[in-house]
Amino acid sequence: MGATFLVCHGAWSAGWAWKKMHPLMTAAGHRLVTPSYTGLGERAHLANPSIDLETHIQDILNVIKYEDLRDIVLIGHSYGGMVATGVADRARDQVNQLIYLDAFVPEEGQCLLDFLNAFERQRMLQLAKSGDGWRVPPNPTPPDTPPADVEWLAPRRVDMPLKCFERPLKLHGGELTLPRSYIYATRVSPVDAFGPFAARARSDSNWRYFEIDASHSPHVTAPEALMALLEKVVAERG
Repeated sequence: MGATFLVCHGAWSAGWAWKKMHPLMTAAGHRLVTPSYTGLGERAHLANPSIDLETHIQDILNVIKYEDLRDIVLIGHSYGGMVATGVADRARDQVNQLIYLDAFVPEEGQCLLDFLNAFERQRMLQLAKSGDGWRVPPNPTPPDTPPADVEWLAPRRVDMPLKCFERPLKLHGGELTLPRSYIYATRVSPVDAFGPFAARARSDSNWRYFEIDASHSPHVTAPEALMALLEKVVAERG
């Protein structure tokens, strides 16, 4: 019996970015569910200034409810770590493990901007202000992204509502106790926003820690390696 993987995708991205993983998951006997948040991907026409982290948590909770998902392996990639933490908090009976893929790991009351250095934080705020006040344009793709992938990604990545980065996480059920794993992509950017989370997971016996030789979006640049690693994470848990 395969696992059900549910993805909380990263910023500026959407479910479409996990396209390469679907055939690999199917071949391995698993189910991969990759919904898009409100205002992103095929739901970009719904973008508006009021969308925030809470909106995206509700998006995923509704997928769990209406698709009647059970025994979920929840993956949070990048910004999706913020979303996945909120989802795992409120769907404790449905989520059996949580995998952070080069992702932010927030605690109660923290927002994504809290994890950026002062320069990066100001840069994002200025980008939003220089437009219509609430949209943050995409960060560049990692330099090792193949040209064909850049051509596929670039026209599909859209601006993020600023409130997604400003809204603090609210935990309803206290600290998470479910099994958690961290996958650190070792081809880091100069900013290396995820190094501190990786270091914490590596030194904490409550976490399982893994590394992948890839840049920030292995589902795009290293799908086979990511599939093999996700199989390992799930098998060891079993």
